[in-house]
Amino acid sequence: MILNFTIMENWLYANQTIIIKSSVSVVAIFVIILIYSRIFGLRTFAKMTSIDFATTIAMGSIFADVIGSTDYSILKGGVALFLIILLQTLYSFFIRKSSTFQNVATNTPILLMRDGTVLHQNLSKANVSISDLYAKLREANVIEFSEVRAVVFEVTGDISVLHTRGDEPLAEELLQGVTR
Repeated sequence: MILNFTIMENWLYANQTIIIKSSVSVVAIFVIILIYSRIFGLRTFAKMTSIDFATTIAMGSIFADVIGSTDYSILKGGVALFLIILLQTLYSFFIRKSSTFQNVATNTPILLMRDGTVLHQNLSKANVSISDLYAKLREANVIEFSEVRAVVFEVTGDISVLHTRGDEPLAEELLQGVTR
């Protein structure tokens, strides 16, 4: 087998122009993201909803494209970032202002456990296995099921474990909007 060393050189080395372009791109996109996050606020990189999570992934992809591709301009990356963050901001605005939009555009959290009892039907709805649930309980340092007041599968994909070592009741407000 004969190796093509020309390809190997391009893989291992880059000429000075490409290195400078990549360096300038990193700094420029970093500054653009900093400015946008100051303009649009803390929610820019929050993971409050699945849309927020997808937005963060998309921004990372754009960042990588601008840095790694010689065909992707800083301007194009800046505009793409702006539009994604603007859409995320509009989405969160309409969620806050319109209960109809919120009902149509968002998922609701699902209760997986309540007062030490596993809700197997809800595990199926959420497509969460019992072993996934047990892993989250261990992660939350639960020693006995009786400690668990509630386990909620959040809209972000996170699992929240509310537990205590006493007989303290759970504040029902914490389960507001959770599918039971």
